[in-house]
Amino acid sequence: MRILLVEDNPKMAEAIQSGLAAHGHAVTVCHTGLEGEEEAAQREYDAIVLDRMLPDRDGVELCRSLRSRCVPTPILMLTAISGTQATVEGLDAGADDYLAKPFEFDELVARVRALLRRGDASESRRLKMHDLELDLDTREAMRAGERIKLTGKEFSLLEYIMRNPDRVLTRQVIAEKVWAIRYEPSSNVIDVAISGLRRKIDKGFETPLIHTVIGAGYRFGVMQ
Repeated sequence: MRILLVEDNPKMAEAIQSGLAAHGHAVTVCHTGLEGEEEAAQREYDAIVLDRMLPDRDGVELCRSLRSRCVPTPILMLTAISGTQATVEGLDAGADDYLAKPFEFDELVARVRALLRRGDASESRRLKMHDLELDLDTREAMRAGERIKLTGKEFSLLEYIMRNPDRVLTRQVIAEKVWAIRYEPSSNVIDVAISGLRRKIDKGFETPLIHTVIGAGYRFGVMQ
């Protein structure tokens, strides 16, 4: 999942980014409210983690501005300001959740996970294609009853392509959605990642699920 983190403290931002990345999320960091607002308005994210105390504007003001611009992305607001009134202000401005500093990182991850689930309460927490299953809660992959061990990034990559079956996914789109980076044509990072994932989920099975579309990108699904 793609997460936008708006946090002005470099050490705090680095710690949160590293922690969320370890759980398979692609995290983009902005250090000012202005930068964060433009990033959130122009690009699609699955969740926003927003610090309330920013150098150029209050996070509550930024949250309210994003909602006025019809940005629907779930927002988790972080703050060192405690008290019911501060919480009410954040929620009334359009935040979906509110977490006071200091916090336990496990709680932050759990709250982000809850926000991602809240996007569509009816969405299945298990993705399936042919004999391949991906459990989004336990973060386990199984094919034909055989458990497949994936790294955090491989899990995120597989989740993304399974959510987009039978579509041609370009390297640029994959880089943006899974890595939260701009694709560099000279880089082979996407091809290497796809190749590694293909070895794990396709090798030894009769029906391949990851297909190369020459000159375009990759396609996931059962070829007819």
